[in-house]
Amino acid sequence: MGLELINVRKVFRNYGVETIAVDDFNINVQKGQFLTLLGPSGCGKTTTLRMIAGFEIPSSGKIILDGVDITNLPPNKRNISMVFQSYALFPHMTVEENIAFGLKIMKLKKEEVARKVSDMIEIVGLKG
Repeated sequence: MGLELINVRKVFRNYGVETIAVDDFNINVQKGQFLTLLGPSGCGKTTTLRMIAGFEIPSSGKIILDGVDITNLPPNKRNISMVFQSYALFPHMTVEENIAFGLKIMKLKKEEVARKVSDMIEIVGLKG
């Protein structure tokens, strides 16, 4: 297993016979690594991320998270999140509360939630 966190293997996603959204996509992401998907509109970036997050299922291929095949797991059973291009935030909550929301649903201890929220704010450069 090593340090590999996400392994996307030979993922293919089509919509009907004519539309191929993702064609034989492969990538390995190591723990602690940042990744950016760049490309023109319609090239499959969002579809790929939606498959990794579990909002779509690949037509074929495998998605492995920390050594576990999550290809067919629903989103709420994956230990992964997705930040949308158009904000999908709760407007009545602070930044910290929005970040903590999913962690609380996972029933993490308050101390762990606070630590993870602080870590994420620092990683994205929002620490004041």
